[in-house]
Amino acid sequence: MTEPPAPQSPGPDREPAARGEAEARRDAGGAAGRVARSTASAVLIVLTCILVPVALLATWVEDIALDTDRYVSTVAPLAMDPAVQDAAVHRITEAVGARVDGPQVASDIAGWLQSQGLPPRAADALKRLGPQIDSAVNEAVTKVATRVVDSDAFETTWRFANREAHQAVVHALTGKGRGAVGVSDGTVTLDVGTAVERVKKELVDAGLKPADKIPDVDKQMVLFQSDQLAKFRKGARLLDIVGNWFPVLVVLLGALGVFLARRRRRALARTALGAALACLVVAIGLVVARRYYLDHLPPQVQSKAAAAAVFDTLLRFLRVSLRTAVVLGVVIALGAYLVGPGRLPVAVRGASEHTADSAARWAAAHHLRTGRAGTWALAYRRGFTLAALLVVVLVFALWNHPTVLTILLLVVVLLAVLAVLALLAASGRTENSTVRPAPEPPADAP
Repeated sequence: MTEPPAPQSPGPDREPAARGEAEARRDAGGAAGRVARSTASAVLIVLTCILVPVALLATWVEDIALDTDRYVSTVAPLAMDPAVQDAAVHRITEAVGARVDGPQVASDIAGWLQSQGLPPRAADALKRLGPQIDSAVNEAVTKVATRVVDSDAFETTWRFANREAHQAVVHALTGKGRGAVGVSDGTVTLDVGTAVERVKKELVDAGLKPADKIPDVDKQMVLFQSDQLAKFRKGARLLDIVGNWFPVLVVLLGALGVFLARRRRRALARTALGAALACLVVAIGLVVARRYYLDHLPPQVQSKAAAAAVFDTLLRFLRVSLRTAVVLGVVIALGAYLVGPGRLPVAVRGASEHTADSAARWAAAHHLRTGRAGTWALAYRRGFTLAALLVVVLVFALWNHPTVLTILLLVVVLLAVLAVLALLAASGRTENSTVRPAPEPPADAP
């Protein structure tokens, strides 16, 4: 019985081919993975840049709608704004409605005096005093209304009414709640009833008895009107729900996009600049929207200047946040660039190290030494630098409503810490270079 033939081993020309096919498959899989990571990173970075201004808008909605103290501090200056005060005086004067029919009063008086023997020419002259009587009464009412609005009592009433009626802001943004500031069909109004009642009382006390018979009238002063307010309120409800977590989610998306990138430093710089550009576009959009709104004010708004003051006041913190985000993005991008391998960053870092070494040598020449601090700084400088950067980031994250000044302050602090670390490390290098090993004793002659 014949034995089956033994299996033939692959020849030497087949083994390199098999290895080549395996390496090709691995290279193809690696290339596909790199493309997937790059694509995911690009998508996440673009999404982050778009969502950063949206996150700032969500934070602004949360502050204005839910933080009573911050809302009151935001609208309190409006009580002293000249445009708002003028609009309040005008509306209170209209609401009081203390109008005496001057021509009729003059005619009645002239008729009675004429029946008592007053010459007709004198009676006609008296009848012509009707408009002057109207003007005098209107001037008196306006003067009293101005005195009320300019008083400290009006400012106190304004703050108290806005604090007690903070739910009206929720109503303005989410459609819920009521208060001194009301919203109906896209119109934001302020109830000036308290001021109207005070003006009526002062007119009566001053001797203008007809003011006591003034009926209750509409006492709403229109501050803001927009046909698109209902659409804004729908978006505000959504932002109200996700407002607390939305900024954190955006930061995490950006961090993941940078982590997946092949060149993370460059990705960080692009993300920061992209977010800054998006915030700049939104800030410019607010300027355009403000001008368009003021140029197309509806007739319900009594004062263009007052509408501008209200618009600017309510959006002040949003504008500050956008400016802060723009500056922060530029600072992060600049920092990422300065730690890179470019010619200018290398030159800047080299000049800094040279300056630190010169200062350390001067200190050593004058017997000023840092001891172990310099040695530790030289050995663990990278760790200390990372720790300082993390502390600055944490302080910024926990800062209550940071501004551009906050960023500049933290940058100065970080640069000061880095300068101290550079000096300590240079001192450590100088001390190590000056230490010489002890000379060995001469060998004994044979």
